[in-house]
Amino acid sequence: MLNQRSKNLTPSHTMAIDARAKQLKAQGLDIINLSVGEPDFDTPETAKSGGIDAIRDGFTKYTVAAGIVELRQAIAEKLRRENGLQYAPDEIVVSNGCKHSLFNAFMVLLDPGDEVIIQAPYWVSYPEMVKAAGGTPVIIQTDASTRFELTPEMIERAITPRTKALNLNNPSNPTGAVYDLEKLRAIADVALKHDLLIISDEIYERLTYDGASAVSIAALSPEVKRRTITVNGFSKAYAMTGWRLGYAAAEKPIAQAMAELQSHSTSGPSSITQKAALAGLEGDQRYVETMRVEFDRRRRYAIERMRGLPGFRLEIEPRGAFYVFPNVSELFGRTVAGHRIQSDDDLCSAILESAQVAVVPGGSFGSPNHIRISYATSMEKLRTGLDRIENLLRAESPVLA
Repeated sequence: MLNQRSKNLTPSHTMAIDARAKQLKAQGLDIINLSVGEPDFDTPETAKSGGIDAIRDGFTKYTVAAGIVELRQAIAEKLRRENGLQYAPDEIVVSNGCKHSLFNAFMVLLDPGDEVIIQAPYWVSYPEMVKAAGGTPVIIQTDASTRFELTPEMIERAITPRTKALNLNNPSNPTGAVYDLEKLRAIADVALKHDLLIISDEIYERLTYDGASAVSIAALSPEVKRRTITVNGFSKAYAMTGWRLGYAAAEKPIAQAMAELQSHSTSGPSSITQKAALAGLEGDQRYVETMRVEFDRRRRYAIERMRGLPGFRLEIEPRGAFYVFPNVSELFGRTVAGHRIQSDDDLCSAILESAQVAVVPGGSFGSPNHIRISYATSMEKLRTGLDRIENLLRAESPVLA
């Protein structure tokens, strides 16, 4: 009954674990959820007021498929001011979340068999979206030796006559890696040399630490900009996950194709959410910095705690996003709370069922020796969750001590 494309898709492990955690919580268990990448902060008052005003003013009808002009103008101004990018409103498409923007991009760019280079560890949905669009994901495994970053040599080795595009996530989910300007230039040179498109997911750009800065690769040169689709959204920096709003900026023919595709799928983004996002963009931006500073405080705490967890090894300190990604392979072959740990899945299951803490297996991100722990939650919950994990592991002493 189902076509081959749907059979090739893999469910999202992060959403599945989040659902399991919520199910256990509904059963009365005190679950600490460190699995999902969702800020615990409330949406800024400016954005909430913008949405409420839209409802009160009756701004509840269809908008143009690419989004209202006022919002696209505000996004264009944001890209100019913060990213050094010049885009006209008709080169910007507003969608139902950053994920939707990425999906639209892959759908209009890929023909069957086209290859897209994706680095691992990767965000869980990249390979699945490429497959859904008929393309072939080509995974390049990175590790701590390159700070979980692609190198030009890695990309060169992966290129074939079918290579159409390079997918870039900067800052990275799940590792927190942030490419510096020199490394981005080297990657862009390879893309130019081989006439590759670049899909640049920059959803975590406002959340960087330790002096790191997330540079938009499209800003490197006009030649790079012409072949880059820059994708961003409001979920992370503005804590608007449930509002569902993202955007893509690209050369006009690509943007137009994405808008036309969207007109036949969702018709367009929510009118109310668009007004909320517009108010958020035009409002006081100190909120974003306040949130970033608090995430940094939690990040530093999580890094310190990783050093004391038996069997956990944090290979790089994250400089972006809001995750730590420790290597836990030292625990494989051991027993935790009566669970024989043979894999990252086994460990995450033991932590959820016995410590009542939800974390995500690294295999979901193409790196099965790791697990992902989100610190996009309160310091109290983060501390309690890591205490529970540590107590669980140390209870197995001397096996794990």
